[in-house]
Amino acid sequence: MFLLQSTPIFSADTLATKGTQFVENIRNTPANELLQGTMSSVVKFGLKILLALLIYIVGAWLIRKIKKIIAAGFAKKKADSTLASFIQSFVTALLWIVLILAMVSTLGVNTTSIAALLAAGGMAVGMAMSGTVQNFAGGLLLLAFKPFKVGDFVVVDGFFGRVSEITIVHTKLVTTDNREITIPNGSISTGTIDNYSSRDPHRLSLKFNVPYGTDFEQVKALLLEMVKEQPLILNKETDPGAKNPKVYVDELEDSSVKIKLRVWCLAKNYKKVEHWLNEKIYTELPKHGINFPFPQLDVHMKN
Repeated sequence: MFLLQSTPIFSADTLATKGTQFVENIRNTPANELLQGTMSSVVKFGLKILLALLIYIVGAWLIRKIKKIIAAGFAKKKADSTLASFIQSFVTALLWIVLILAMVSTLGVNTTSIAALLAAGGMAVGMAMSGTVQNFAGGLLLLAFKPFKVGDFVVVDGFFGRVSEITIVHTKLVTTDNREITIPNGSISTGTIDNYSSRDPHRLSLKFNVPYGTDFEQVKALLLEMVKEQPLILNKETDPGAKNPKVYVDELEDSSVKIKLRVWCLAKNYKKVEHWLNEKIYTELPKHGINFPFPQLDVHMKN
């Protein structure tokens, strides 16, 4: 059985000897030479700091210019805004990494050693940043398959809103009440995406109940007349992809009849039309003697 023993690079005696030699060298060096050498080192290091600051200022300015040039190039070619936003954020991050490495190299730090340390710790960093890597991969999938683009109205992760930005690791939505929601791309790529804007026009189905004995033809006539007041509701004449509004009995329930109204509208007007119809049905139908039933239970007792 062999015992492995670690031998220190420098023993205590060696360190003491080197320390003594260093002190002796300082003691034997004339004061003017020592001061001159110290000043020379301070000046050299100061020049390195000034050069690093200059590199930072120029580099930051160049990054901003390159970012604007990329944005202008995509705008001129009318490229997909999703692709433009993704590439712009990716190139910006890459340029900042190059700038930081250039500054560190100017200060005299060996970047090769830094690269070796980064490579050695790559596995640990990768495990610690597994969520970020997943979000980055999700961003690549969104870019490749394009389930939505900037400007689309979508339901993602339970949130409904307009896509305002798609970056490397996250996507931003602006909700109808003007909140900004930031969602990681990893959860988007593995979740369900409901894109309201992918196929216009969009069908809106609205259901409500009326009591048994209600004249269905009267309800139908009132609803079809009602939808004519809303210009945001489409039909075959206004949009070839739409269909005319339709009213029919959807279901015969225990204590009421379920009526369904179907209309067509653009995705951006979906919620506006839905809210308008709900309010209109609730306020107009009772004016014509059509009320809405309450849940009820009939109990019959026998002696």
